[in-house]
Amino acid sequence: MDAAFTADQEAIRRTLRALPAAHRSPAPDGPGGIASPDGPGDGSGAPDGYDPEVWRALARDPGLPGIALPEAYGGGGRGTAGLAAALEETGRALLPSPLLATAALAAPLVLALGTEDQRTALLPRIADGTLTAALAVPGGSLPTALGLTGDPTGGAWAGGGRAGGVQARPAGGEGGWRLYGEAVPVPDGASAGLLVVAAHAGGFPRSRTLLFLVAADGPVPPAGLVRTPHPSLDPTRPLARVQLRDTEAVLLGADDGADVTAALAEAGRTAAVALAAEAAGAAAGALERAVARAEAAEAAGSRAADPGVAGAFPAARLRLAELYARVRSARTAAHHAVGEPESGGLALAQALEVLRATTAETAHPAGGPGAARDGGARGYFERAAGDELLLGPVQLLRDHAAHRAGMFGARPCGGAGHGAASGRVAV
Repeated sequence: MDAAFTADQEAIRRTLRALPAAHRSPAPDGPGGIASPDGPGDGSGAPDGYDPEVWRALARDPGLPGIALPEAYGGGGRGTAGLAAALEETGRALLPSPLLATAALAAPLVLALGTEDQRTALLPRIADGTLTAALAVPGGSLPTALGLTGDPTGGAWAGGGRAGGVQARPAGGEGGWRLYGEAVPVPDGASAGLLVVAAHAGGFPRSRTLLFLVAADGPVPPAGLVRTPHPSLDPTRPLARVQLRDTEAVLLGADDGADVTAALAEAGRTAAVALAAEAAGAAAGALERAVARAEAAEAAGSRAADPGVAGAFPAARLRLAELYARVRSARTAAHHAVGEPESGGLALAQALEVLRATTAETAHPAGGPGAARDGGARGYFERAAGDELLLGPVQLLRDHAAHRAGMFGARPCGGAGHGAASGRVAV
């Protein structure tokens, strides 16, 4: 079975595919040295990790940054379905952009928890592309905070109210706060104009995890905010280390009674669906390269006198046919998860696994002896590895989804993210 797009979603896909090639996949030696499927650059010329002109063009048509936001805040009102359709196409082209960090992680939290003043001040700017945003979670615990690989309740992933993580204390007057600590890795954290920071507030006996806004888009960075690049396997998805040294912040929401962990888990389901669609799109792009390379090799091999070369092509065709079926299945699972967000973790695990398998086929010779390696497949391989490190790994995504479904009993209270404890099955 395959996923069927609505007419609206098909329009989004057609618009993105009609973009000039320079917008969809900038050359490594082009503006900013942005990575592309045909040879990722080092990004040294693009401090933002993407081309701002391309981002502004995507904000105008098809309105990509605000595609999932309500129309009341300047968005497209297309929800998760529209975001998934858009990300499938940007994934196919490996388009470097802050779309995932801004539209799938940060904006839903502002929409869910923000006051009306915060929403009207921030969301229209996100929708028109003039403001990008990033979710900063301490301790490398993003997948746990989002409820994808562990239980986010209890807040242990954010430092537990003890040393480590990010701590917050009231600054007095006008509801201001001061933040201390560090978050790493933060997707697009070095360039985002708005940081949504998860931090602990209060002493340990009554500590709770809250979200805070740090405005970083002014002409002068907030005092105490230090952002440095963090190593990333995928140069099209830049990461950052965000340090907060008595940095001024504002509480997201009207008071500290909001259910932050529930909002994070809801954002996690959206992110899982969006990233599953993006990974399925990237797998489709990688498969297209593999098919084109195999066809070229077969055409050349059919002219060769060596029967052993020609005899290798049927096996290559069978492998590609199997990958085609797996890519279509992953795409179907991703779009099914739009309507069943609880299955987002499983869809993400499936899509990441298929992307890894497809890039392996693309990166290695197919079609018999003498077939050339596809050096341009490196970008897809880096996307596969980087995504799994960011919101995986696959086995923990599946394990946590199985426990949430009650297949193996309840996980011990507090849950676990990465680490040995997360692999245990409660019986």
